[in-house]
Amino acid sequence: VNKKGFMVPLDLGAKGTCQIGGNVATNAGGLRLIRYGSLKGSVLGIEAVLADGTVLDTLNTLRKDNTGYDVKQLFIGSEGSLGVITKVAIATPRKPNSVQVVVVGCESFAHVLDTVSLAQSSLSEIISAIEFFDKECLGLLLSEKMQGCRDPMPDTHPFYILLETSGSNADHDKAKLMTFLEDAMSQSCVLDGVVAQDGAQVEALWKLREKIPLALGSRGRVFKYDLSVPMAEMYTLCDDMRERLKPYAEAEVFGYGHLGDGNLHLNVTCPVDLACKGDGVLALIEPYVYEWTAQRRGSVSAEHGIGQFKTGQLHLSKSAPAIDLMRHVKRIMDPNNILNPYKVLPSSAADS
Repeated sequence: VNKKGFMVPLDLGAKGTCQIGGNVATNAGGLRLIRYGSLKGSVLGIEAVLADGTVLDTLNTLRKDNTGYDVKQLFIGSEGSLGVITKVAIATPRKPNSVQVVVVGCESFAHVLDTVSLAQSSLSEIISAIEFFDKECLGLLLSEKMQGCRDPMPDTHPFYILLETSGSNADHDKAKLMTFLEDAMSQSCVLDGVVAQDGAQVEALWKLREKIPLALGSRGRVFKYDLSVPMAEMYTLCDDMRERLKPYAEAEVFGYGHLGDGNLHLNVTCPVDLACKGDGVLALIEPYVYEWTAQRRGSVSAEHGIGQFKTGQLHLSKSAPAIDLMRHVKRIMDPNNILNPYKVLPSSAADS
């Protein structure tokens, strides 16, 4: 689609290895949800193979079709537990003519929120991504000498925001971006910033955000959490985890994520030998991190799905009646439990 001037409305770190069928089955989120919305909103139709071999064809490419139940939505986010997606019809927006990227440094997370609010009011129609990462993430990238990553500013700041705009007129977009930066600095929302001047610099700035997951793997054991929480409390959990993990000096906490939709990626690392010494580190993280999220009516899995590791936490984000209905749908569509068994839904006596 790129060659024809269009783009897939999804961009995520695994774009080099993932496949669209898996993206749809997990309702993958990604970096540009703030602009293009959730993937399930872009899927127009699918073809799926059911447990009994039936090929279900809902490959409708119409934007509007209000005839009965929207059956395709059953499969989007079902993680392959209701059927195998074999074809997808997806709406592809036009590729923007102008892409601008800026990275700014902030003194506190409160200033991060102020900057986001300012960006949403002054750049609303051209914003395509708003990401953040803390100084610990930047320090990790630099200490691990990740290829193409360098400190974007002379001084280190507690928080960084990467903001991308996409539009049709480069002069218009650049002018709006510079006005935004001037206002952000005059209001003391940001301390410093760097604007990409060409495609190579755009790529270099994006590496600061996209290479964080890869760099984390060099720190031994990594405990990863993908959470949706209210924006105002998004980073509070990182501070809380650092306080809880003080007994383990070698444990480190890293926070980054998608500011446009309140999606926090909380990561805790520790040496493998420390992680293997009983459940000390993990016991301080879980179930606290999930209960903390549930108390704020957040989601224990913002974009990575449930799989087999989070089935025990599903009740923290879904009500008992909702889980019962999900079980009922599963039994009807896959009575022999042959499609991705033991995933998504917690086991029960009725299932065994």
